[in-house]
Amino acid sequence: MEKLTHINENGEAIMVDVSEKAVTAREAKAEGTIAVGAEILRLLQDGQIPKGDVLAAARIAGIMAVKKTSDIIPLCHPLPVTKAAVDFEILPQKQAVRAFCTVKTEGKTGVEMEALTGVTAALLTVYDMCKAVSKEMVISDVHLVRKSGGRSGEFIFGKAGTRL
Repeated sequence: MEKLTHINENGEAIMVDVSEKAVTAREAKAEGTIAVGAEILRLLQDGQIPKGDVLAAARIAGIMAVKKTSDIIPLCHPLPVTKAAVDFEILPQKQAVRAFCTVKTEGKTGVEMEALTGVTAALLTVYDMCKAVSKEMVISDVHLVRKSGGRSGEFIFGKAGTRL
């Protein structure tokens, strides 16, 4: 079994020492979905959610979450984020919204956690802004879509045939 990087020889949690790693361009993209139902989807598309522009607020929340990832995920390194973008796709047949978060940096460690945190915060914001209409929403399928850079190189979800 490969040595766990966040555990020292005494079994204690540690922050990984990245001081000897090379600075490289790193990028990660995550996505997730929130099923909102027909009524919320209609109100969302018509700009009629009582709390305002849901996707604009969710976009800002996602970007803010990217920048605060090291504050909320234990042992995450604070990173100089060079890009954080949150985008959405309306899925009418599924009565859902898919969120995407792309993060870039030039650094010694990757931005996978930042992308996952950003997409999750965006989806939670959609929930928060729509819950007055209905609380029957489901956030699902949050996952890393791809990442590049660093020692481990490129990862594409499902490419190795291990898709869940």
